[in-house]
Amino acid sequence: MSCLTYRLQEQTVGGLRTAVQRQLLKLAQDLAVGTAPVLLDTNRIKPGTRLVREWQGKTHEVTAIASGFKYRDKQYASLSEIARLITGTRWSGPVFFGLKRPAPWIRAHGGHS
Repeated sequence: MSCLTYRLQEQTVGGLRTAVQRQLLKLAQDLAVGTAPVLLDTNRIKPGTRLVREWQGKTHEVTAIASGFKYRDKQYASLSEIARLITGTRWSGPVFFGLKRPAPWIRAHGGHS
């Protein structure tokens, strides 16, 4: 029944945007061949973008690539993996690299995610 409802809605107001259709197709292809899909909302970070963060006196540079991120000549699926590698603790990668503000309770308590 929900398929019919969706189809009626699709006919009335339109279907998925082309960009969303491409993302879903890429996700399906990744899953079909056993590749770990990149689910992080990183689509706004275009390949070639460099992210630079100083941490404990050292500068760390990450480059966005089509399949994730590159840090020190190694490929990673997420910024959080890289942030964890740099800090030794669990961090939200987008927060660590300044792409996203931490949640209000995190700011208020001085912690990190």
